[in-house]
Amino acid sequence: MAKVLILDHSKSMRNTLRERLEYEGFSTEGVESRDEALGLCERKSFDAILAEEGSDVTQTGIPFIVLAAEPTIDSAIRAVQSGAQDYLTRPIDMNRLLKTLHRTVEASAEPASAPAARPTRARRARSGPVEPIVGTSPAIERVKTLIGKVAPSEARVLITGENGTGKELVARWLHAESRRAASPFVEVNCAAIPSELIESELFGHERGAFTSAIKQRKGKFEQADGGTLFMDEIGDMSLSAQAKVLRALQESKISRVGSDKDVEVDVRVVAATNKDLREEIRKGNFREDLYHRLSVIVIRVPALRDRATDIPQLVDYFLGKIGTDQGIPKKSIDPEALDRLCSMPWTGNIRELHNVMERLTILSADTITLADVENYC
Repeated sequence: MAKVLILDHSKSMRNTLRERLEYEGFSTEGVESRDEALGLCERKSFDAILAEEGSDVTQTGIPFIVLAAEPTIDSAIRAVQSGAQDYLTRPIDMNRLLKTLHRTVEASAEPASAPAARPTRARRARSGPVEPIVGTSPAIERVKTLIGKVAPSEARVLITGENGTGKELVARWLHAESRRAASPFVEVNCAAIPSELIESELFGHERGAFTSAIKQRKGKFEQADGGTLFMDEIGDMSLSAQAKVLRALQESKISRVGSDKDVEVDVRVVAATNKDLREEIRKGNFREDLYHRLSVIVIRVPALRDRATDIPQLVDYFLGKIGTDQGIPKKSIDPEALDRLCSMPWTGNIRELHNVMERLTILSADTITLADVENYC
């Protein structure tokens, strides 16, 4: 597992980056000062450092990426000249950061004499941190089969299912197994963005388009050009934004906020929702024409209670992954405790199971017992 050191004076920034990178499969540690970073690098090995601008970490000999508060030509030049792998400004473009990190880690892992090889589609599809879809139940096997059939096509896909079932994971596999695997996978949570900002987030804006638009900004559609745009919780998007998304899908063109010029984009859209969109159409909250554009293929991700036979495999997988992340040996689990986990309702689905296994790993002894499950669940 690749290890990343995050050097930033802001605790909230460190926590945000750690949470996202650990979700993507990295091991992380955070420090707030250069001295702490240098000391830690003497005791531990890291594959990369994310260093805020002004923190010279060149003496560590570890590849680093500079995170700047505001972009300037001079600071960008200094970063490149000092040997930085990349120079990113805030708010951090996570897709670009992840791409740079993977490239950095892979480059450091390859022998210097290794000949350059042309990556195959299968290698590209699995080179990223895409977690496996764990389970062999009929319900989840149907999902895997659909992914295998649909991913190589350009068909738009609508992923449905309850919160926590793994809709984003399905979207990532659709991208990883597609012809677009080497291009960006860009995600946007439509429910997390205020309605007045969603159009700017998706389509970008021109300088001066509104009060805080101090420079031109590309939206998610342009960032995903050539790749896949994953629109999560699409059922929460405003009707006005829906109309613009419909046009983008129909014409493969977008226009930035504040501009009357069209920009052509080549994007495969994969959408997800936990809502019944047909019911939302009936209520007047979702456009029927957009629904039909998005739902060429519909993949329903089953709730965990509908694939309870997968729970033992998921428990085993999470125990191994969490043990690795925590730097401790993988814990075992008593059969009675496992039976109790299999009988629970899991209203939060896979996400809830993962959180429970992390809690049990931290709080239990070497073997998780039935008493542990009853006490901590």
